[in-house]
Amino acid sequence: MIKKKYANKPDWTRVLKRKFTTRYFKDTDFEGYVSVTSIEKVRGPLMKSMLGREYCLVDDGYIWLEIMPFKGNYCMTTMYDSNREIVQWYFDITRNKGLTDEGIPFFEDLFLDVVVLPDSNVLLLDENELKDALDKGEITLKEFEMAYTEAKEIMKNIAVDVNRLSDFSNKYLSEFF
Repeated sequence: MIKKKYANKPDWTRVLKRKFTTRYFKDTDFEGYVSVTSIEKVRGPLMKSMLGREYCLVDDGYIWLEIMPFKGNYCMTTMYDSNREIVQWYFDITRNKGLTDEGIPFFEDLFLDVVVLPDSNVLLLDENELKDALDKGEITLKEFEMAYTEAKEIMKNIAVDVNRLSDFSNKYLSEFF
């Protein structure tokens, strides 16, 4: 089932204390919403195993920078550790994006995800979930194809340059700190 995800993550029970803010930007290279969640206290770290290594994605002092461009069918989350070092970039492929009445950005998650690691490794995740959604009639063939097209575009044109990704993420993070 397609989930609506909110930038302020109201159901995030792992995080006990956080600060959230969001702003609209219109620059030469980007138009959309940027949200920052400063994670102050967690119930416990969130660890994920990728490529034979453990990565901590959430812990005390971490920052999640969520960039939701008007163009494109994705939302990019840059995860920073407590030293403001980038842990990973996570691209959710999206169907619809918008704002709640309270001004909180949201998107409908189309299952497929792209992860970019600082060492330039790129992973395509949850292909089985996308296929299951198509098989169950939760998404159309057009949405299925769009998800793959968007993921391939990210992998081909955005994920190839981690220095550019770092500069882009850090530029918007500096707008908040």
